[in-house]
Amino acid sequence: MARNTPNRGQQGPANARGTVTAEFAVALPAVLALLAMLLAGAAAGMTQLRIEEGARAGARALARGDDPAAVEQTVRVLAGGSAAASVAADGEWFTVTVTDHVPGPLGSSIPWTLTARASTRSETAGTGAASGTGPGPGGADGRSTG
Repeated sequence: MARNTPNRGQQGPANARGTVTAEFAVALPAVLALLAMLLAGAAAGMTQLRIEEGARAGARALARGDDPAAVEQTVRVLAGGSAAASVAADGEWFTVTVTDHVPGPLGSSIPWTLTARASTRSETAGTGAASGTGPGPGGADGRSTG
């Protein structure tokens, strides 16, 4: 004769509901933290790409002989309004350094500063392609190939 008494070790639908809720409550913060880190990493990657493009464009503008204030404006347009640009000259070489912070809640809580640097030689003032001594149709080093 079998009795219809519940067994303490028995897993039934009523016991499974509580287990699933507890597991979800434990796993949800971990999933949200992982999502936040992934989004912060994506924001950092996009910011790095923007400031690298700004540094390259600034270096090209300096090589053409643009004014450093115009170069900084070009960098800010490409890299974003929060980016800071600095221009340095060493002889005929120019270096543009662009820095910016990672946006977003995780980027502001962690002091994450990204930097991009681009260097170029001047194409004006007696050097480079403008005076005929730099790269031209003859080849990369200015010598004739034919």
